[in-house]
Amino acid sequence: MIGRTLAAGMLALQLTSAPAFAAVPVAEHVQAERRAPVECKPRKGTTQLPGTEPWAQRRLDIKNVWRITRGAGVKVAVVDSGVDYQHPQIQISKFIDVTHTGYRDCVGHGTAVAGIIAGRYLAGVPFHGVAPEVQLISVKQSNSEEGEVADLVKGIKEAVDRKADVINVSVRAADHPDLKAVIQYALSRDIVVVAAAGNITKEDGPPEPAYPAAYDGVLAVGSANSDGRRADSSNTATPVGVLGPGVDITAPWTGKSYMRGLEGTSFAAPYVAGVAALVRARFPKLDQQQVRQRITATADGSVGTGTGAGMVNPLLAVTASLSFDPAGAPVVAPPPPSPLPADAVAKAPRPDEHATNVALLVTVGALGVAAVAAAAASLIPLGRRRGWRPGRPAA
Repeated sequence: MIGRTLAAGMLALQLTSAPAFAAVPVAEHVQAERRAPVECKPRKGTTQLPGTEPWAQRRLDIKNVWRITRGAGVKVAVVDSGVDYQHPQIQISKFIDVTHTGYRDCVGHGTAVAGIIAGRYLAGVPFHGVAPEVQLISVKQSNSEEGEVADLVKGIKEAVDRKADVINVSVRAADHPDLKAVIQYALSRDIVVVAAAGNITKEDGPPEPAYPAAYDGVLAVGSANSDGRRADSSNTATPVGVLGPGVDITAPWTGKSYMRGLEGTSFAAPYVAGVAALVRARFPKLDQQQVRQRITATADGSVGTGTGAGMVNPLLAVTASLSFDPAGAPVVAPPPPSPLPADAVAKAPRPDEHATNVALLVTVGALGVAAVAAAAASLIPLGRRRGWRPGRPAA
């Protein structure tokens, strides 16, 4: 995807980034003035998806986590380029337009990020999000590949004031006092802030930390391949907390479509934000710091520079019993499993009777050979000592 370059006063968005579920939400404008309309021509997506689930969903084993929680009751804010509210897998509970330019996602980036976090399950559709029952807050802060730091700050503040429990920022910016202050504001309100660690290319020169991911208290997310190792494009200068799937990603796109082959920490971050929502739903007594600790403590383990604690592990994040959990947190016994859609549950394979019989015969034969060998080992030396003459019968 396209990498956004930094300029004075500008930020870099990491673009490496059936019937509708709800009526159109009412936009909340945070300023009185309106801006000039922008050209809105996002890349065209596809309606054709492969028959199998994307590797990221299989790797994270998300459907097994749904037996415990699907994120109900948790508010997740996506501060990005907006969301296609007409997409059949995306339901928005609140829309906030910092840009004052309307509902449309003119980039596609925000729709993809929101879909990864909260895409609803649809029978016959291989894609689904991590936490499909969260309340999704869309905060539109940009209409193009570049946006202003001031709008990013406003967008994060709006998400805090709307009492989000988790904020996803798949945006890379330079260090700025206003940006740092609004992140501290979010953390002080007990909000888990998840941010992309940023992408690098050979043309970028030495990597530099990406903000807000590099601020203390932010869960910075790097990008991983399907083997769990850091992607070459994932920024190593940002202190990474965990990795998320960030290569060959499939996600919802504008025009009620999907985009395949997405790459970058922009799309790794929402996988982790979705896990943060699952943890907050499962353990409502944990504060934002403890949620971050739980996610990093249960990750798959570091695999080198820029990988933090390794690939995020949703199932362990919502089931593991950890020593630092506060008293009273229900960390041992999971709740009774909730039913999954019938076609979302894999059927157990039928036993192969022929293979079972063959294995039984081989086992019996091996035991017989072992018994003969053991008898021969004791009788042959005895026969040699007697010169192979019969011994006397016992009294």
